Amino acid sequence: MNIRFSIAAVAASVLLAACATAPKPLQGTFPQVSPRDAVAGAQVGASVRWGGAIVETKPGPNSTCFQLVSRPLNATGRPQSDLPDATDGRFIACRAGFYDPAVFAPGREVTFIGRIDGYENAKIGEYDYKLPRVAADVVYLWPQVREVEIRPSPFYDPFWGPGWGPRWGWGGWWW
Repeated sequence: MNIRFSIAAVAASVLLAACATAPKPLQGTFPQVSPRDAVAGAQVGASVRWGGAIVETKPGPNSTCFQLVSRPLNATGRPQSDLPDATDGRFIACRAGFYDPAVFAPGREVTFIGRIDGYENAKIGEYDYKLPRVAADVVYLWPQVREVEIRPSPFYDPFWGPGWGPRWGWGGWWW
């Protein structure tokens, strides 16, 4: 009996883990290096999978660079927007080609896979900030999540329920 229960528990956990897999371009294993860790220690050349919310998108003549506020990634590789204060700082990711700033707009969630290839100094307000720069191999723009408000039907009365009221009963009209 215990063996059956443990087999069922393992099978259930495997099925649940399969539901939380990263999209194919984001799959792989990466060292647990955050942008803050990369600035604190020399991490040039390290492979990373970082994501966050876009602050700015700057297309150049040959590549586009993104400045992001880093967010922890969930099991699928998506930045965790439910933790808006959880951040490991900022970083810059650059990729060859043109990426439209109207599509890659501020606030959109993106995940990058690439290598740390250096650092850039930036001013954020009056503060001088050292940002790790990632040479991105993968740029994954996540679809926007929209909240939907569900309103009850105007013909539904939560007190009486459907089909009930002063003139209704089990058989319909009763007087």
